[in-house]
Amino acid sequence: MRNPEDLYELDTDLPELSGPVLLHSLDGFVDAGSTGQLVREHLLDSLEHRVVARFDVDSLIDYRARRPMMTYDRDHWASYEAPELVVHLMEDEAGSPFLLLTGPEPDRLWEGFTAAVRSLVEKLGISLVVGFHGIPMGVPHTRPVGLTSHATRPELITRSSWFDKVQVPGSAAGLLELRLGEAGLDAVGFAVHVPHYLAQAAYPAAAVAAMEAVVNTTGLVLPSDALREAAVKTDAEIAEQVTGNDEVEKVVKALEQQYDAFAGAAERENLLAEDQDMPTAEELGAQFERFLAEQDGPDQQT
Repeated sequence: MRNPEDLYELDTDLPELSGPVLLHSLDGFVDAGSTGQLVREHLLDSLEHRVVARFDVDSLIDYRARRPMMTYDRDHWASYEAPELVVHLMEDEAGSPFLLLTGPEPDRLWEGFTAAVRSLVEKLGISLVVGFHGIPMGVPHTRPVGLTSHATRPELITRSSWFDKVQVPGSAAGLLELRLGEAGLDAVGFAVHVPHYLAQAAYPAAAVAAMEAVVNTTGLVLPSDALREAAVKTDAEIAEQVTGNDEVEKVVKALEQQYDAFAGAAERENLLAEDQDMPTAEELGAQFERFLAEQDGPDQQT
């Protein structure tokens, strides 16, 4: 097995760090509502940052599976948008340093990649690794945004899960959390619940929920005003589209009743295992086809 440190280059001019947090959000896996994308773009737009580690994308990325863009100008190739899998050093609004890992999910060498991240965690003395993304759920947009949290130790989370034991397609982020836990290192993940019918659109309310979960878990002081403003605007646009559409209102009402029944139960059962007359993702997609077609997409500006 290759040396994990061969997969990245670390800046030699690093300040002294004392147990920083590492946040991570990668492109390529499920991210309903563009939840992770909205959070990372918001943080990079709002806070000063610099790249302190770069991963070897030539070893990790399948270029033919997702070809990088190139610009052709009249008679020559003018530019190439090289993919970057990097770690940013940032400071929160209180001046506390933290790290943010962004870029495409590796197509290959997942074990090598997770070993490389573990190497960084140990070398930089990272105290906690936190990931976040959105998942589509049969929930209405008129109720509080929920999330599923998981961690390498039960003490790191306080929320009960909506899921029992399930098998899902794997991800590099999931494998990272698993391997860090096996090494006795602390890691937490948040999967924010996004209504099925909004999964393909930018949904800032989910990004706000992800940010709140990160803040509550890490103690970081992160800006959120722009995301909250975008969420209010998007929610108003959704409400306007729904009002007066009998078909849409009927589906939302059914989801509200289902949500309230589970949320109000003294002992909540597994949402996915319960035998309920629940609209499928396909049914929801058909019922909301006109609704989504009429939208240009919620404002993604953060």
